[in-house]
Amino acid sequence: MSPDTTARSRGPRPNPLGVLSIADLRRRSSIKWQRYPPDVLPLWVAEMDVLPAPPVTDAVRHVMARGETGYSYSVLEYPEALGYFAARRWDWEVDPERCRTASGVLLGYYELLKAITRPGDSVVVNTPGYGPLFELPRHLGLTVVEAPLTADHRIDLAALRGAFEGHGGVRPSVYVLCSPHNPTGTVHRADELSAVADLAGAYGVRVISDEILAPLVLPGARHVPYLSIAGTEDAFALYSASKAWNLSGLKAAVTVAGSESAGDLRRIPPDMLYGLSHVGVKADVAALLHAGEWLDDLLAALDGNRRLLTGLVERHLPGVRLQAPEGAYLAWLDCRDVPRLEGDPAGFFLEHARVALSPGDEFGTGGPGHARLNFATNPEILTEAVHRMGAALDP
Repeated sequence: MSPDTTARSRGPRPNPLGVLSIADLRRRSSIKWQRYPPDVLPLWVAEMDVLPAPPVTDAVRHVMARGETGYSYSVLEYPEALGYFAARRWDWEVDPERCRTASGVLLGYYELLKAITRPGDSVVVNTPGYGPLFELPRHLGLTVVEAPLTADHRIDLAALRGAFEGHGGVRPSVYVLCSPHNPTGTVHRADELSAVADLAGAYGVRVISDEILAPLVLPGARHVPYLSIAGTEDAFALYSASKAWNLSGLKAAVTVAGSESAGDLRRIPPDMLYGLSHVGVKADVAALLHAGEWLDDLLAALDGNRRLLTGLVERHLPGVRLQAPEGAYLAWLDCRDVPRLEGDPAGFFLEHARVALSPGDEFGTGGPGHARLNFATNPEILTEAVHRMGAALDP
């Protein structure tokens, strides 16, 4: 399937986040809308309230009409589509020969850890951070060392250096970067990533960069692929179209190795990385090649919701601090200055406002007193949710 090279259509197009009503969404059978009772507005798990991009729907319909529900075959189709997207969006060339497909970013991460660590090694993770980035190393018997972000959610190079120096002369073997960062929405700048590469090189630490949110950088910031930075030849990056095009149920991802790391990918058993969904591959490839216009519309809508949410928090949630995210659709609410929210803000808002958020304690030691809010929903739902939250705090 060749890329779509036609010009963008003119005239207004619908807001992807404004198409589905609350009634439409409550008919969904996915976990976001089924975990909680019908009176709860779910703004928790990283799933968007959108319809799929038309090119993705067409690709899946074509696959199903031909009965192509067996095992995936093409090794290079997905890496080549990623390369097309990366060249256009990030001016970065991906070598398909240094890629391996996987059924998901987390499985790719897990298999990389098994390939490049030994029992007793430690792994550095920023905190607050996405929970599975902590949990999977521990499942393998690895020690997790937390490197806190700064107060404004940037990489703290002093904290990172301290973590890389290790304890008792034992240095970590891996640093897991989340770029853009989950849950804060920080988009790491080129100078920050270059400093990380220098530190990692100086201390002999391998970097695995989770870039699943990379296509979702909002206006005002720019994604810089970690492997495009000098000194990252022994590093890895993980990609998928699943978050940007809301395809998490269609399992497919790509692991990309730096120029000196391809041999590590070859040590991973092929059955672990090739067991991905054939339908998922076709959906992700269609998204990367043909759904760029839809993504642009989505990014504009997310920017609108970001500005809407910032204003709503300022007006209705006094004492709650929100640093507007630079990427993705996840807002990190700092509730530590609000006495009624001490300990478990998400629990409070679920009980008293009937709004479901992700609890901060799921994101490491930097999480308590915080909650993560997913603003990738209909603006009317987002407005209603924050109004409820404000009313619950009203004495």
